[in-house]
Amino acid sequence: MSRAPLTRRQSDARTGLLLISPTFVVVLAVVVLPILWTVMLSFQDLKLVQLQYASFFGDYSLDNFVEVLTSDGFWTSLVTTLVYSVLGTTLAIGLGLVAALALRQSFRGRGVVRAMMLLPYVAPVVAATFVWSVMLNPQFGIINYWGTELLGWDEPIAFLTQKSAEVFGINVPVALLSVILFEMWRSFPFAFLFLTARIQAMPESLEEAARVDGATPLQRFRYIVLPQLMPTIAVLALLRFIWTFNNFDDIYLLTGGGAGTEVVSIRVFNYLIARGDIGAASAQALVLAAVLIVLVTVYLKFAAREEAS
Repeated sequence: MSRAPLTRRQSDARTGLLLISPTFVVVLAVVVLPILWTVMLSFQDLKLVQLQYASFFGDYSLDNFVEVLTSDGFWTSLVTTLVYSVLGTTLAIGLGLVAALALRQSFRGRGVVRAMMLLPYVAPVVAATFVWSVMLNPQFGIINYWGTELLGWDEPIAFLTQKSAEVFGINVPVALLSVILFEMWRSFPFAFLFLTARIQAMPESLEEAARVDGATPLQRFRYIVLPQLMPTIAVLALLRFIWTFNNFDDIYLLTGGGAGTEVVSIRVFNYLIARGDIGAASAQALVLAAVLIVLVTVYLKFAAREEAS
């Protein structure tokens, strides 16, 4: 019995399914299955050497989550992660905005300067952290040399190994601020690139009219330039916060998570490698993901409310 010919709509639907099937397979293998595997491991008491015996039919419990949430230092590391993410994101976008505005006007060599601005972002993270480690070294680092010789420091500062120091009666987290400044320096080119593209797309007629009406540069920035940049800044803030919240390599290469810089991603790594507790590491990773989802959801609702108003 002959099969009825496909209609145009059915043929298009089948072609569409064939076209998206490779992407679906890749997403399933690379994203969905690892997430399901992590969820499964987080509810089982498994060590790294027992991974070959893990299965979907193991003994499930909430012991890993109880251990993670009640362990010493978890909430401190979560607060450290939030401080690192918020300040790192804010400073990176702020510096990127300043750089984009400073290079807005055309001058000879602007293209070269803009290209050099991207070097911190494209440089290998191992090389960048090594340079910073040498610069901040308390024995032969150039920062401590300038500080002791020119700024009158009493003694060199161990920026990456000193947890805190008292400055003008305020206890300052030295190592944490150092890694935050590194995050700002390394990430601001990303914001600079996006904001520069948005600034170039803005019509000049609005600023010309405001200039004719006698508006100051600060007024033109506040009432004309900044409102047009806010959607781009909002997207940058969301992306940078997600990436910074999950950041691992920068802090690990600079401080190893010591001196008050242990973020949750470092704790996940230590649980997995140092302790070999893959169940607790998976549970901690899920807790980190849950916190990030809550924060991003609140941010998106706030951003949507601001846009609607």
